[in-house]
Amino acid sequence: MKRIVVLLTVLCIAVGWLPLPAFGSPAPAVSAGCAVVMDADTGALLYARHPDNPGLIASTTKIMTAWLACQAGDLDRPVTVPAEAVGVEGTSLYLKEGETLTREELLYGAMVQSGNDAALALAIDVGGSEAAFVERMNEAARRLGLQNTHYANPHGLDSEGNYSTARDLALLTAKALENPDFLRICGTKSVKVAGERVLTNHNKLLWRCPGCIGVKTGYTRAAGRLLVSAARREGRTLICVTVNDPADWQDHVALLDWGFARYEARPVAVKGETLLTAPMGAPLVAQADLTLRLAPDEEPRLVFCPGLSSDLLSGAAAGTVKVFLNGKPVGEIPVVWGSN
Repeated sequence: MKRIVVLLTVLCIAVGWLPLPAFGSPAPAVSAGCAVVMDADTGALLYARHPDNPGLIASTTKIMTAWLACQAGDLDRPVTVPAEAVGVEGTSLYLKEGETLTREELLYGAMVQSGNDAALALAIDVGGSEAAFVERMNEAARRLGLQNTHYANPHGLDSEGNYSTARDLALLTAKALENPDFLRICGTKSVKVAGERVLTNHNKLLWRCPGCIGVKTGYTRAAGRLLVSAARREGRTLICVTVNDPADWQDHVALLDWGFARYEARPVAVKGETLLTAPMGAPLVAQADLTLRLAPDEEPRLVFCPGLSSDLLSGAAAGTVKVFLNGKPVGEIPVVWGSN
């Protein structure tokens, strides 16, 4: 009987009927139809509730639009607003045909104000046309392995062909946050663009959640409330996505607090203690402390990088030990030769 219960529990987690189990305290109850909490560096899911259910994604579509525009660069480029981008329904920057803004100002308009007209003007400028830009969006989705994502427009107005999942939105966001311009723009609280337009970010978590660095809100009546957020604390970055969540602000704070609590401070190096043994058998003694916040199943990889000196006397500089976590460098410790 016990074995049957265990198998049923595993099955429920796999299909999203139950959230992933925590290492410590249980996950908070949330109102979202779909949700994930993902480690941005490792891609590990800390929490998942129907992570692969596709659905309408409203203005979180603009994450892909903004990332591709940031990747295109030339953010100081002046853009003349085309007629197609004027009067787009929904949230708007109220652009006028023929007025000029920079790509960066349009990015602020799309990500901070959530202007559908700004997103369309940006797409036409970067792609040459809306259709050509949407092709870029779908090609990027395929390249990133977003298996349950398809785009029909650059702004997120409801369309059967414009959909994604909580998992795919998190994967896209993790990639987008690697771009410094995207990171800067999506985390901007307030900005003035095109002369007199003062924009205030729709993402209330920038004020309410410690360490929040972005990312994007979304809403239509058909899609419900969507929210993609990211926060950094003590060297770790988590991404939280909720779909169709009437209590998204409080749910994100609760899920992010819970997610960060899963990491514990663990000493990787202690000054004066042997850190590694060099290939020739000589001990390497750390000359600095290093503590990282790690999940219980994470183990840093240490790589010795010899210095120029061939002096193996005890106390002589030996080089450094580089610390990698999930293939990414997270620290470097100077070491000296110890005595055998």
